[in-house]
Amino acid sequence: MTVTLKDVATLAGVSVKTVSNVVNGYAFVKPENRRRVEEALAATGYRPNVGARNLRRGRTGFLALMVPELSIPYFGELAGLVITAAQKRGWSVLIEQTQGTRSRERETLFSLGPHLVDGALVHPEALEAADFPSPGEIPLVMLGEHAVDVPIDHVAIDNVLAAQTAVSHLASLGRTRIAAIGRNPARGTSSQRLAGYRAGLAAAGLSYSDALVAPAEKWHRSVGAAAMRSLLASSSPPDAVFCFNDLLAIGALRAVAELGLRVPEDVAIVGFDNNEESAFSLPALTTIAPDKTALAEAAIDLVHRRITGDKTLPAQDIQTPFALEIRESTQGR
Repeated sequence: MTVTLKDVATLAGVSVKTVSNVVNGYAFVKPENRRRVEEALAATGYRPNVGARNLRRGRTGFLALMVPELSIPYFGELAGLVITAAQKRGWSVLIEQTQGTRSRERETLFSLGPHLVDGALVHPEALEAADFPSPGEIPLVMLGEHAVDVPIDHVAIDNVLAAQTAVSHLASLGRTRIAAIGRNPARGTSSQRLAGYRAGLAAAGLSYSDALVAPAEKWHRSVGAAAMRSLLASSSPPDAVFCFNDLLAIGALRAVAELGLRVPEDVAIVGFDNNEESAFSLPALTTIAPDKTALAEAAIDLVHRRITGDKTLPAQDIQTPFALEIRESTQGR
């Protein structure tokens, strides 16, 4: 038989309202009453009807998360952290993969609405300002780089500074021909990290050369390996490489090994994202480590504020921390 709030209240010796306050997480319940209710909840096995609760509140109980590629570990890890943070607020998460194309991102964004989700977290790669719905249609939080200037909440690390930090680390090791792998004008992420790469070179007194910047349509391992082989085949090969994500860097590590060169003795390599794989590559990969937990929690906090509070508040721009995780690919064993 279905256990009701009244059943729990009778067992606990309190009112139905007190049980409801405990179930809904309200703080203004006497400690003794809270203890009795929690014991009664455990004893009866009561489970709240989340669907009915959301219906009363005028909500769906779902958030959307829009990411380019789940096959890229960064987005898979981020999705897991977003789900965990959302569950703490009572939401489930619907995940949509866009492949980073403008048409798919637009289609996904405009398919969302209050009939489907309460809010959305979007990580765009190709969207333009005109592609976003009017403010107030649905609570949105943008993740990642400021690819477009729109008045919505935004959470990201400082990608320019992070890339500059990676290049400065390579320069501090005495490397003077520092290449980059990952240029792609269609990706907002790429433009930010390329800007940081150039800033890192300038800060070290090194000149920028297009010949040392390898394009990458996809940020996958095979692309990183091909780009690394091309760079090393040039008349003036690099002695260090900054890769715009860890998958490109893992591919670069493979190419260096296949050519009989050593990392970091012949070529030092830095990645970006601090995926779990980076700590177990051989050699282990030095990488930029965004605080992905902080990013996910900040994004959920912002969308919660929009849904439950004043929707006319000015958009917030939050930068979450990052660190340089130094490992064997730059410092050796």
